[in-house]
Amino acid sequence: MIQIAPQFRILVAIEAIDGRKGIDALAQLCREKLDADPFSGCVFIFRTRRRTAIKLLAYDGQGFWIATKRLSKGHFHWWPTGTEPARTLRAHQAQMLLAAGNPEAEAPPAWRPLSA
Repeated sequence: MIQIAPQFRILVAIEAIDGRKGIDALAQLCREKLDADPFSGCVFIFRTRRRTAIKLLAYDGQGFWIATKRLSKGHFHWWPTGTEPARTLRAHQAQMLLAAGNPEAEAPPAWRPLSA
C-alpha cells in the first residue's frame, strides 16, 4: 500500500493518459511531459481520458509502486487545469482526490455507505 505522507511531493498530471500504460511508460511521461525525475520519490497521479480511473506511480528507493483506482460509478469530477504540465497537491488534498472529492473544497464529500 502506498502511504501518502505530508512530506511527500505530489504531482498531478494535467493531461489525461491511456489507462493501459504501465510503470515504464508512466516513468517516461514523468521525464518527458512533467519534466520530473520518476526516481525522486514524488508521488505522480495520472487520470484516464474517461475520468473513471486514476493511476499513482511512486519510487520507494527499491522499486516502483503503481496503484490504480477505478470508480464503479461516476467519474472524477475535479481535475486541475492550466498551461503547466502538472500541479502540486498537499497530502490531504491528494487524499481527497483519491476519494473522488474536490481537493479545493472546504468540507469533505458526503460518504456513501456500503451496501450489505
